[in-house]
Amino acid sequence: MTGWGAGQVQASRRFVTGALRLAMISALMLVAVVLSHPALAAPGHDSAIHNGVASCGGSTCHGRQEATGPRVRQNELLTWQSPSSLTGSHSRAWTVLNEPRARAIGARLGIANVATSAECINCHGDPAPRRGAQFRQADGVGCEACHGGSTNWLASHTAVAATHEQNVARGLWAVDRPAVRANVCLDCHFGSDKPGQFVTHRIMAAGHPRVAFELDLFTSLQSHHDEDADYAQRKSVPGGVKVWAVGQALAVKRALSLYPTRSAGSFPEFYFYDCRSCHRNFSDDSSVPLVARSNPGRPIALGTPVWNDESLIMLGAAARVAAPELGKQLAAESRAFHASFAGDRSGTIKAAAALAKTSDALAAAFDRARFDRAQTFQMLEAVLVGNAGSYTDYQGGAQAVMAADTLISALVSSRAVDRGAALGLRPDLDRAYAAARDANRWQPAEFRAALAAVAGKVRGLK
Repeated sequence: MTGWGAGQVQASRRFVTGALRLAMISALMLVAVVLSHPALAAPGHDSAIHNGVASCGGSTCHGRQEATGPRVRQNELLTWQSPSSLTGSHSRAWTVLNEPRARAIGARLGIANVATSAECINCHGDPAPRRGAQFRQADGVGCEACHGGSTNWLASHTAVAATHEQNVARGLWAVDRPAVRANVCLDCHFGSDKPGQFVTHRIMAAGHPRVAFELDLFTSLQSHHDEDADYAQRKSVPGGVKVWAVGQALAVKRALSLYPTRSAGSFPEFYFYDCRSCHRNFSDDSSVPLVARSNPGRPIALGTPVWNDESLIMLGAAARVAAPELGKQLAAESRAFHASFAGDRSGTIKAAAALAKTSDALAAAFDRARFDRAQTFQMLEAVLVGNAGSYTDYQGGAQAVMAADTLISALVSSRAVDRGAALGLRPDLDRAYAAARDANRWQPAEFRAALAAVAGKVRGLK
């Protein structure tokens, strides 16, 4: 790839591919709420007929074996079908349900066939309620799972004179907009209130991988098409910082919105909590030190289950820079929310609603924002150093190193930082990835030291 302008291939946001980063992301990607702001509304399980991948992959559309087109490369289906790279993850989503690990999970849950169970295929496939003659479950997460049923927009989508706005008006989901994209992706990569789109603690106890997501990084690694100069002219490319910030805000909003509706019998739904607050080694030997960690963002009593605040920590970093007043409000409400777990459930739900409202407002503010060079550097500093005390747990560390990667790549992409100079950050960034690669070997001190080393070098790039 040449050049680093905003119109380049989306994956070029990553200034270099690190083996450690890919290893960690590969592990996170084993799995595949409508907001009060109309501009941020997310599509649901639409009522339009889903015609299947074959309707998009014709030889004159997206199904060529090599890039040919001036407006689209026309080989998008080949990228989506990649048998081994991350770009083919969606096409492989259903086939993994036929593998031994998936069958074993099903057996523990009492599901006879996970490959036909709505509890599984609504995220490992396209949950379309209406299906055309060419629809195939084996296609996995096909085109329309992310772009909406094509019945009403397929013809205009192929017409030379049709505009993107006209296609959207006919039902195409506008996933070029960060907020819409975030809500579509979160349905499976975090969970939704739709049937079969929520990985409960019970499902994870049966062996399902931990669900994790960061919108900009996952978009880059799973990109099925190029965001080139023509794409930028027709739809615009929002840039890594905005996609990252909006994604973090809506991930927080989604978790807080789902929390009141979910429980596990007489217990809360533990899916929302930090796994490592319970799943840590312990011993009856008095000489073995306690592993409880104090976190400045959580005013909670020892032994209280910890809410998984990985995206909330990142949202705080973005808000302090891009929306300071809302950032102060977010910090106060976050502390109140954490503290509420020492009280009754009604108080927690009330605190969650307030925090969700502020997260919603931040998503709208980020969607309107134009993040400049200075703000990007400030957010990077906040992630690398300002939040350091909050990286007590693996989940927060994983989000932090992905955020640092996104923000550095955005600076390179916008030419605010020379690519060659940015490569000098990679060894320390890879050290951070290594420290956060395995949840069972989480090394917070090493992780913070690696981020501090990155921060020191970043200051020399300003």
